[in-house]
Amino acid sequence: MRVIIADDSVLLREGVARLLTDSGAEVIGKVGDASELLASMSAADPLPDVCVIDVRMPPTFLDEGLRAALVIRQRWPAVGVLVLSQYVEERYAAELIRQSTDGVGYLLKDRVADVDDFADAVQTVADGGTVIDPEVVQQILARAPRSDPLDSLTPREREVLTAMAEGKSNAGIAATLVVGQAAVEKHIGNIFGKLGLLGDSADHRRVMAVLRYLGAIR
Repeated sequence: MRVIIADDSVLLREGVARLLTDSGAEVIGKVGDASELLASMSAADPLPDVCVIDVRMPPTFLDEGLRAALVIRQRWPAVGVLVLSQYVEERYAAELIRQSTDGVGYLLKDRVADVDDFADAVQTVADGGTVIDPEVVQQILARAPRSDPLDSLTPREREVLTAMAEGKSNAGIAATLVVGQAAVEKHIGNIFGKLGLLGDSADHRRVMAVLRYLGAIR
């Protein structure tokens, strides 16, 4: 797995690089702003598998990282983008997945401290999967209107849905919830049925089950 890291904080940038290197990744670039990131992408041969990008970078520290991530998704759609944010902002996640749900992630920076889970999230995005921070998922679930199909989910199904959004496989969900994989498969089937997600591939439905409530996919 080849990675470019973009963050204006040298400490975080070097820490993430060390973490991913220790996990077996090859860090091919470490940059401090969006312009450097796009320049590195243009010069990369071969391209990275994934870019880990801070939302807020110089010069304005607003959403330069997000804008750069959207450019990368447009120019180099095969490259995954994992955006890191200090706070939960659903609109950032919505913008990221507006065009495609393949190879995209949105995590809070606090998740970096959980080394194994963070490395797994980066690998999931590099492999074309989707990872959304569980705090975002919880906000979606909390604000669902009374008529929303989410209301029909059982507490266990909500736990499974949250784990799905974190990019966990069926085996990973089973280990997290301490249940058998057969039970997980049954819960996922129930979630798909209750949310009316019956016609597409299983991978697509896993993503849609969470992301449709971000407002970007209907």
